[in-house]
Amino acid sequence: MRIRIRWRSPIRGPWLTSVFGLVLLCALPVVIVTGLLDWVAYGSQPIPPDVGFLHLPTFDWPTRPAWLFRLTQGLHVGLGIVLVPVVLAKLWSVIPRLFTALPRDPLKALERLSLVMLVGGILFEIVTGLLNIQYDYVFGFSFYAAHYVGAWVFIAGFVLHVALKLPTMVRSLRSRSLRAELRTPLAETRSEPPHELVAPDPDPPTMSRRGALAVVGGGVVLLAGLTVGQTVDALRPTALLLPRGRTAPDDFPVNRTFAASGIADDAVGADWRLDLGAVRLSRAELAALPQHTADLPISCVEGWSTQQRWTGVRLRDLAAIAGVEQPSGAAVASVEEGPFARAALTRDQVLHPDSLLALQVNGADLSRDHGFPARVIVPALPGVHCTKWVAAIGFAP
Repeated sequence: MRIRIRWRSPIRGPWLTSVFGLVLLCALPVVIVTGLLDWVAYGSQPIPPDVGFLHLPTFDWPTRPAWLFRLTQGLHVGLGIVLVPVVLAKLWSVIPRLFTALPRDPLKALERLSLVMLVGGILFEIVTGLLNIQYDYVFGFSFYAAHYVGAWVFIAGFVLHVALKLPTMVRSLRSRSLRAELRTPLAETRSEPPHELVAPDPDPPTMSRRGALAVVGGGVVLLAGLTVGQTVDALRPTALLLPRGRTAPDDFPVNRTFAASGIADDAVGADWRLDLGAVRLSRAELAALPQHTADLPISCVEGWSTQQRWTGVRLRDLAAIAGVEQPSGAAVASVEEGPFARAALTRDQVLHPDSLLALQVNGADLSRDHGFPARVIVPALPGVHCTKWVAAIGFAP
């Protein structure tokens, strides 16, 4: 028995598809570039580490401006979420083509391949990205490796599809006036001229094109309102789709709690010492050293960020205590065990005047969830490398 699917919406056609396509053409490059920059930001510890020929050229990630990683990661995740309604609308607008026979013409076959890579790639990136934001790893494979490789599949499909379809998109956009469509009510809505996307036997319209644009635009605005709070501190209560744990007295988001780390209480108790190689310092001895305060953001791969006031000992002062006046870098180790328990810092990151081994935040001692007895905080550094529960710092000469 052969099942035939009939697509009969009268508003589906090349013009509406091209409107959605234009929005994505303008916005998706921002998502792509910021995503790749975030990979570069991990420096000598990229995640995933081994990507073969997909390895990007690296450079020392800047420490100025201090909000650089907050901007790139916030844009990557936030814009990616906001664009979901547009992606779904674009997919709806072209779905008849996904159910047609494979073309024999090489150019059309290449176009179909680009469409499969584009649609499959972007849906994979959206699903894995949203699951990562919620810490839900039901897929059973490394999110970082899969998301990175999936991104390159999507990028290849995106570039190929744009190269093949850009002239068609321009012609379609010129075929109708956006202003006129926004003035066209439901009663006057008609199908576009014959085209492979246009239903030959359409149903009566139940929504105008301006209605469809309003629904998609409303979805974008709604998601923006529910997402922006993950980056803008003043709007944190609106981030309903991206809840983050909070802890007192340090009332700001935390990814990994002390309980989740599995660290024993006595490992960060009175006997804790910071190992600098030839020197070991207690927390009281660290607190007796000259303290520096800096307002710095902390930003995580899940897209959230927050700016707080940190107080502690400058890393460059600790390097001097360790006998390394001009360190070329540093290796930081946490009391915690695991893949994110080590971080490598560059020379600029160590020597920046606001790079700290923080003991306090917002005038209060760090809570255990935020890294007590001491944690690293460095301008523009990805949050996963701002190591909590620091056990040792090795400064390279």
